[in-house]
Amino acid sequence: MQPAKAEQTSLATVKQRIFNHDILSCTNEGVSGNHLYSGRALGLTEPYDIIQIHSFLKREWIEISSHYYRLGLPYSSNVIWDVSLDKLDEYPGVEESVFFFGPTENKVRFDHKRFRVVEYINNKNNFTALASQLRLDIVPTQCFHGKQWLAGIEHFNFPCYVKAAVSVAGKGIYRCENKEEVIKALSYFEEDVPLQVQNEIKTDIFLNIQYEATNQGLRRFLVSEQILDGFTHQGNRYPACEEPWGAVEPMAEWLYEKGIRGIFAFDVGIVKEEKETRYIPIECNPRYNGASYPSAIATRLDLTNWVAKEIETRYRALKDIDLSGIEYNPETKTGIIIVNWGTVQAGKIGVLISGLRYEQEELEAALRDRL
Repeated sequence: MQPAKAEQTSLATVKQRIFNHDILSCTNEGVSGNHLYSGRALGLTEPYDIIQIHSFLKREWIEISSHYYRLGLPYSSNVIWDVSLDKLDEYPGVEESVFFFGPTENKVRFDHKRFRVVEYINNKNNFTALASQLRLDIVPTQCFHGKQWLAGIEHFNFPCYVKAAVSVAGKGIYRCENKEEVIKALSYFEEDVPLQVQNEIKTDIFLNIQYEATNQGLRRFLVSEQILDGFTHQGNRYPACEEPWGAVEPMAEWLYEKGIRGIFAFDVGIVKEEKETRYIPIECNPRYNGASYPSAIATRLDLTNWVAKEIETRYRALKDIDLSGIEYNPETKTGIIIVNWGTVQAGKIGVLISGLRYEQEELEAALRDRL
């Protein structure tokens, strides 16, 4: 196995971290292959870090480590093939990086202040209340404790979205064109699940605005533009058409003061009206999200034009995927980087494609032909 292309830095001069980006503790059981996502954090690590990866991904290690070596992307070979959060107890002096700081994570690495703010803002009804308090420009939204309290359907503005106040990976979100579709959507929810009904905004431009919070401060991380197929999220593109940090910064600062740490992000819609352009926050994800992993790799490699997508494949192992001639070239800074590699076992991979727009399109077409 090739070593990572980076000098081994003395641990006395760096801040070592242990990564556990398994999503099993906080995702809907219906998410296909959700036990295969822990490996996508590999591209965020330094050689001196530690990373926990699901044991099912071990058979892909030679291919992904060789791929990252060829790219010139530093990564950790200090792998624990076990995603149990209890393993964090074995490294008490090492800073943790987790996908989501929920109740299970808080039991292992107790930080009640952080846990409380994550739990609070992860509820879309709380997001709506806080956004109103901070005078952000938000979508008209009605919040309900549960479907038995939902009333006035005949007065809703259609189309609208019926959402679970706490949802994961787009689960529990239904677009409704009329009263009958709202009633049908409600049948999918248990009685006491908090809900909201949100007006649809007239735009096809949505941004992902990411921040990073550490004990040293809050910093703007990256804005990418969401790629949509109708109402389905397909990926992210950088640079975005705009970077309206001011639309969400008051909430980002509030969350930081309340104790949020790590990466968190906002979904923001851009609505161009006759006299003004509105930047409308939709929700906050107090965790890493699908855009975070390619964003981090692109930042580490200093990439200025890229697109990230999840693509289906007929293959079930990385060794069967031919990237010759289209793999990322560190000299030209163009080509394909595999980000979410463990999901190949479920017939899909997450990739970052670097290059100008026409190069991205050519590279994506070539990749799809080979998958």
